[in-house]
Amino acid sequence: MEKTVDDSQKPLFGGLMVESTDQNQEIILSLARVKYWDHYDLLQYQGFWCPSVFIHGIIAFQKHFQALDSDIMLITFPKSGTTWLKALVYTILNRTRHGLESSPLVTINPHELVPFIDAHLYVQNQSPDLEGFPTPRIFGTHMPYASLPHSILNTNCRIIYLCRNPLDQFISEWHFFHRVQGTQTKGIHTLDEVFEMICQGIQSFGPFWEHVLGYWKASLEYPNKILFLKYEDLKEDNLFYVKKIANFLRCPFSKEEEIQGVVEEISKFCSFENMKNLEVNKSGRLMGNGPENNIYFRKGEVGDWKNYLTPSMLECLEKLMEEKLAESGLTFKK
Repeated sequence: MEKTVDDSQKPLFGGLMVESTDQNQEIILSLARVKYWDHYDLLQYQGFWCPSVFIHGIIAFQKHFQALDSDIMLITFPKSGTTWLKALVYTILNRTRHGLESSPLVTINPHELVPFIDAHLYVQNQSPDLEGFPTPRIFGTHMPYASLPHSILNTNCRIIYLCRNPLDQFISEWHFFHRVQGTQTKGIHTLDEVFEMICQGIQSFGPFWEHVLGYWKASLEYPNKILFLKYEDLKEDNLFYVKKIANFLRCPFSKEEEIQGVVEEISKFCSFENMKNLEVNKSGRLMGNGPENNIYFRKGEVGDWKNYLTPSMLECLEKLMEEKLAESGLTFKK
């Protein structure tokens, strides 16, 4: 696989710039590299495919982040409901601080209120000041379990993990990158080509099966620390999972709140339809000059893969998942 120069000065999704650094250059330049999209190469790092534009931030995050017992990490496989999870958790935790009508989510995209700690904070600054974040601090990441900083694993900070049926996840990622890159992409960009790569485990933070299995097995071993969720389950019974998330975060809804319909209000407020129709998510840009906020809100449906995948693609991916997830007890609804 081709090795090229470092990406420290390439645009990050058309907006943020990766901070240039000479540290870890020898390691980075030694990593196997594949082109996924224009300006979006993947590096094989610690057994997963790391987006090259995030590699400096990921290494700095691993080396320097000191987790607090009160921290909450929202971890997802890309394009598995990340924006939704951030909105839900932020709203659940802050429900007594302000009413929904005055929620910061009305004017700020969820990815700014709950930033990606490695891909945003540590990319922009190798030693970011995290002292100003209100407690409990909420951060997002797509990092595999095995690559998380030791301080996350060795403290009482909690992890909520969300994944999605790989059929829908693939289609969502496919559309996302087309919208991010626009019509100028010249890299691998046909559905068949990207599908073939994904079946080889080559995608952002992939292989998919290793990512989900890492958190699945850890959640079985540490159920009080890791809450494992599936996108399809949240769609099917959102009220149940809003309460489950609140219980896991040790801020359960009171009987009075349930009688007053607070759970239903939060579910409706954070719904795909409501979030998509907020003005900030229709016309704003992430962090002012990043991608348009509306690219994070496409359909939010279960089963959209049926509009794109051929029967042979379906059979191939299903057989692969059956093989990779065999005897784990982990299954996905279509």
